Amino acid sequence: MTEALGAPALAMGATFLAFGAAVAEAGLPLGWALLCTGAVYGMAGQLVLLQVASGGGAALPATRAATAANARFLPMAVAIAPLLGRRAPRWLALPFIAITPWAAGMRRLPALAEPARLPWFLGFAVASWCAAMAATAAGHLAAPALPLPLRAALLFANPLYFALLLAADAGRPGVAPALLAGILAAPLAHAVGGAWGLPLAGLIGGSLAFLWQRWR
Repeated sequence: MTEALGAPALAMGATFLAFGAAVAEAGLPLGWALLCTGAVYGMAGQLVLLQVASGGGAALPATRAATAANARFLPMAVAIAPLLGRRAPRWLALPFIAITPWAAGMRRLPALAEPARLPWFLGFAVASWCAAMAATAAGHLAAPALPLPLRAALLFANPLYFALLLAADAGRPGVAPALLAGILAAPLAHAVGGAWGLPLAGLIGGSLAFLWQRWR
């Protein structure tokens, strides 16, 4: 919890602060903002859901779009699962697999003894989730004091923090090709757009990085 409530919480909190303000601007109540953050807990999916909800869209298409936008959590869960042990309690980690806890877990868990891994991850993840909820509420209440350009900038704080973590690990095997492939695939996400742009770019970029590493 101590590790989570430092730089990770600040970076993630900035993003959720902007989300809470965006929900308020859309005319949706604080309860909707907290439910969305607490249940979806993935900014791409939350923004898709907000866009549909503020436009009066139907619930089923909104749910499908949010699920597609958060499809990246499936390979993330597969990657971190072996580090959380083989027993049933590791399922407790599932609701909290988001970018910030996942990145921290992938860096810290291999150095811990196996019995300590799940407790460490849950401590970090629950603290991060609570920080996201608090930041969402603060953003909703402070929306009039947060101009649109500032909110747009705050949304990028957590992805930037994640990118810096990846850059710091660029010397580890397989990381540099993945970073390069991700950068090259980024225009595809922009070109496709919508809920499918990001998963498609990630699938293609990640597959190319994997094949390059196998060839090497």
